[in-house]
Amino acid sequence: MRKLLILFAAACAWAGVWTTATAQGQGGTGEFLPPTQAFRVEAFAEAPDRVRIEFLVTPGYYLYRQRLNFATTAPGVTLGTPAMRDGEIKEDEFFGKQEVYHEPLSVTLAVTRPGGAEPAAAFALPLVVGLQGCADAGLCYPPEKRTLNVSLPAGTGASGATTKEFVSEQDRLAALIRDGALPWVLATFFGLGLLLAFTPCVLPMVPILSGIIAGHGAAMTTRRAFGLSLTYVLGMALMNTLAGIAAAAAGAQVQAAFQKPWIIVAFSALFVLLALSMFGLFTIQLPSALQTRLSDASNRQRAGTYGGVAVMGALSALIVSACVAPPLFAALAVIGQTGDMVRGGSALFAMSIGMGMPLLAVGTSAGKLLPRAGAWMDTVKKFFGVLMLGVAAWMLARLTGDRIALALYAVPAAMAAFLLLREVRSRGAFGLGMRALGVLAGLWAIALVAGAALGGHDPLRPIPQLGGTARAAEFKRIKSLAELDAAVAAAAATGKPALLDFYADWCVSCKEMERDTFPDARVRAALANAVLLQADVTANNADDQALLRRFGIFGPPTIAFYGPDGVERPRYRVVGFMAAPEFAEVVARATAR
Repeated sequence: MRKLLILFAAACAWAGVWTTATAQGQGGTGEFLPPTQAFRVEAFAEAPDRVRIEFLVTPGYYLYRQRLNFATTAPGVTLGTPAMRDGEIKEDEFFGKQEVYHEPLSVTLAVTRPGGAEPAAAFALPLVVGLQGCADAGLCYPPEKRTLNVSLPAGTGASGATTKEFVSEQDRLAALIRDGALPWVLATFFGLGLLLAFTPCVLPMVPILSGIIAGHGAAMTTRRAFGLSLTYVLGMALMNTLAGIAAAAAGAQVQAAFQKPWIIVAFSALFVLLALSMFGLFTIQLPSALQTRLSDASNRQRAGTYGGVAVMGALSALIVSACVAPPLFAALAVIGQTGDMVRGGSALFAMSIGMGMPLLAVGTSAGKLLPRAGAWMDTVKKFFGVLMLGVAAWMLARLTGDRIALALYAVPAAMAAFLLLREVRSRGAFGLGMRALGVLAGLWAIALVAGAALGGHDPLRPIPQLGGTARAAEFKRIKSLAELDAAVAAAAATGKPALLDFYADWCVSCKEMERDTFPDARVRAALANAVLLQADVTANNADDQALLRRFGIFGPPTIAFYGPDGVERPRYRVVGFMAAPEFAEVVARATAR
């Protein structure tokens, strides 16, 4: 009976009704404080562009981290990502494992004024703080909102100048999701998804989908190709949306869980098997009894393998596109900070559909353009097998060093050369062009092997002597929050700014930054006086997750900056790949005194 009463009290609290039920032997409503006394909230202006929110938690009570969120009703004002310490993990009777705060908590929040205006005058900021907490004795309060008025002072010196100069892309997009008209939000994120479709994070999906279409052989029609492609794209979009909502709500990386070495090796082996099957070494087929049942079902319904294609699209979203770009980060931040899953989830779905549009076009055209019968059909399938080998090499390269990665890429290059020189028999201009392309593929395979032997690291410039690219500055690896705090304090003691780069072996954009951005002369000059720190979160262990929680981020690549005073400047965080000229400018502003 007591447990039923406790569950009933929790249900009422979750519905927004403050219940006065008692639990664990407490004997009356007077034994619990009103929420305004149990959790006192105060806000102060730390700088013209920064506020500090203090949560004073009464002993015997605690706050949920995931229920803390911040917004403002001031038009045109953007709030940055909250910076707060880690809480303690509690096995909550009502909500399961949660991160909570029993002690007073201080939260720092960057503020961008309307239009990024310089804070030349004082500004009144209405700050809406969302929170929810419970009593250790068993009572949970309903979620609530409190409005605090903070007077931001006029800006002078560097603080005011930096407010005008830079607002991160993810903060602008987060403000759009929170405050913009929903149709405009969906249109914007659909367009951003189209742009993301042509990044290295998404391109590996093209051979996967194309291989699915080609694997159906001469029986494929344009209508069926469109249906399969649409199913693949919807599976990818749905998984991206659900994984994003789950990650934001739980404060964890769902995709990172799928970057474990054994998972990557298993999927790479699957793609190799698919490639070998397309080369004709063996045939992958179901047992005959099951084939008969499926054939009978197919005669009644032409859906065929739609379910399997949807599953492949969902898995591709988790395995292949493990990148965090500003639009994705913005949507996750809005869900995590405000709890608005409708707006954040809608933005994620629109972005995923935009990412899938080129896939839809490729898959549908493949069904129309592929030969229907004859030897050419077998040749085309073999070339899709080469693409599958390329995907397998791309996935395994996340787990290996640069030299081994070059050798892996040499395998699909050599196979492409072999097929082009052996399979193409046309004597016309087309055949001559294909054989010339085969020679180039063979030369590239040789260059990749030579580059692996000579210590190369870039498959596009495999021979290091011919690359002519300076290597990036050396980073100091930090493994925990304690190491980070010590390194930042040491930098501040010498008056130096610091940069913290979140990196993972499976992060494609991280490697793009290492290859194209950090070695640039302008970037190296801007970083000359900074302490360079790097957190490798590949393992996604407890220390890695604690670092990610400290910054309220969902994964790499994310770059945070500390000023010479040892205080992080969250408005300058860089999420996703950024080209060298723009990054050098951000570094100069973020590390200024």
